[in-house]
Amino acid sequence: MARILVAEDDPSVRAFVVTALTMKGHEVVAEEDGGLAAETMEAEGGQFDLLLSDIKMPVMDGIALALQVGSAFPDVTIVLMTGFADQRERAHGLEALVYDVIVKPFTLAELLAKVEDALEGRPVEVLSLARQAREE
Repeated sequence: MARILVAEDDPSVRAFVVTALTMKGHEVVAEEDGGLAAETMEAEGGQFDLLLSDIKMPVMDGIALALQVGSAFPDVTIVLMTGFADQRERAHGLEALVYDVIVKPFTLAELLAKVEDALEGRPVEVLSLARQAREE
């Protein structure tokens, strides 16, 4: 299974994500902000398959973390999480670095599917606005 670094400042979301990924067999290291996650990534020499990071965090946000990790360790796949539409827009334009953004709240199945897709390198499914409206 994969080695995953999780950066999430909300303790309940962090616990949910870590538990879900651990139960799926992944080795998970979790940090409570982007600054600590950056330090961990550097200390481990980028030896992670995936960085799963919240966007809006204290110290260093997920965008800055993604830029730093993507530059230093381009082989690490990056998935961002956010519950804020404006924060999702901030990730727009980072397609070269970020695999995708998962929107909170997400279900266990959505989280695991997104992580699996990212680790497998599957193309991101882009939904048209018309299709999204029909599905809602």
